[in-house]
Amino acid sequence: MGNRVLNAAEEEGVVAAITHEGEGIVRGGKTAFVVGALPGERVRFQRTKRHKQHDDARLLEVLAPAADRVQPRCAHFGVCGGCALQHLAPESQLAAKQLELRDNLERVAQVLPDEWLEPLRGPVWNYRRRARLGAKYVAKKGRVVVGFRERSAPYVAALDRCEVLASPADALIAPLSELLTGLSVRERLPQIEVAVADNAVALVLRVLTPPSPEDLAKLRAFEKSHNVRLYLQSAGIDSVRRLAPLIGEEASTLVASPVEVRPGDLPPNLNASSGTAQPPAESALSYRLPAFDLTFEFAPTDFIQINAPINEALVSRAIELLAPEPGSTVLDLFCGLGNFTLPLARRAGRVIGVEGDRDLVKRAAANAARNGIATAEFHVADLSQPPGDTPATAPPWAKSSVPYVLLDPPRAGAREMLPTVARLSPKRVLYISCHPGSLARDTGMLVHQYGFRLRAAGALDMFPHTTHVESLAVFES
Repeated sequence: MGNRVLNAAEEEGVVAAITHEGEGIVRGGKTAFVVGALPGERVRFQRTKRHKQHDDARLLEVLAPAADRVQPRCAHFGVCGGCALQHLAPESQLAAKQLELRDNLERVAQVLPDEWLEPLRGPVWNYRRRARLGAKYVAKKGRVVVGFRERSAPYVAALDRCEVLASPADALIAPLSELLTGLSVRERLPQIEVAVADNAVALVLRVLTPPSPEDLAKLRAFEKSHNVRLYLQSAGIDSVRRLAPLIGEEASTLVASPVEVRPGDLPPNLNASSGTAQPPAESALSYRLPAFDLTFEFAPTDFIQINAPINEALVSRAIELLAPEPGSTVLDLFCGLGNFTLPLARRAGRVIGVEGDRDLVKRAAANAARNGIATAEFHVADLSQPPGDTPATAPPWAKSSVPYVLLDPPRAGAREMLPTVARLSPKRVLYISCHPGSLARDTGMLVHQYGFRLRAAGALDMFPHTTHVESLAVFES
């Protein structure tokens, strides 16, 4: 925690670099992190909060702008915390992310790849098909504000539209604000989850109090007029349910009831060819991977890759880099809905997907069956815990050697799984990362502790205009 600075003197300085959060670094005296300043610029700034190693500062004026400074497209940029880099040209954003990846590998892992991969690029606007928006009734404004959290305050930014949300969700911010303002539960509705599928737009409204019959009627009218699917969530994920069945019911019937796949006991191995997968609901949300002739169905709160074009490019590059031989076995850890598992099954002989979320595993198996893939099998396992030190104590999927392993862990990385990966003796490992720090830590272990070579690495532009760094790395034994 820092201390606020009151009436600090105005200062000038040259920005030397940019932080992981997109702030300009001004050195000379005590370092200042200046929000909105870019490397190479001469700026006028004022310190706002003191920390032990640096001070936070606000930008007063850009005296000499950088060549790659651009005009932000969004009217809310600087207040809304959804984006941090709209003032930096997209190519320079990606170069900064590639540099951050390099810095982490060099500093933390103490190794650099034999080859730097060309970064994966895609559309930089209207790319975001999943988002979690805040909603807050503000009495002084007389309305519910809808948006991401503010950049420098714990408030919901009052947006009119969003330039990075996929269409048509980008234009639904103002209509949602108007809708929620007119509900009796407007002060008890703190969150909206957005999922833009290829075939529909889903909005999951978190409701802390059951909506009244009048509220339900207004929600239904909004659903029809904007051609979206509304879901209500009264408690945990299992309480999410479609709005449509609620019409005509008492509001008090809004109780826990899962949406499309009911949780239940699942055997450790659910084989896609076993015939146990149920046919899909006609209205299921879905997305396509056309290069592999695959359709994935998912629930509105499921994790899917945020950026559809980048995901398509990433899957193709992943298979190209992993290069499984026909008839070979691939182990896909943290497999989710099977986003990589099923395309790999089009190329390899057998693919084993492992995931900790039972519902995701059920949907992955159903997706395999629906796409006619009989060579993919799925297991439920907590991958944040070591699965066993020896073949005798390991689960079935971790008993035998496999030539290819794909890792797609959450931000925490895959540290607990690395001993198992090493014991399986793969000749090639592909690691897809959403955090360069955990990737660098795990790279250090794979290289220095387990003897793998870092053959290639590179960034991908999954989240344009944000500071999120997504990347991939290829290891060989």
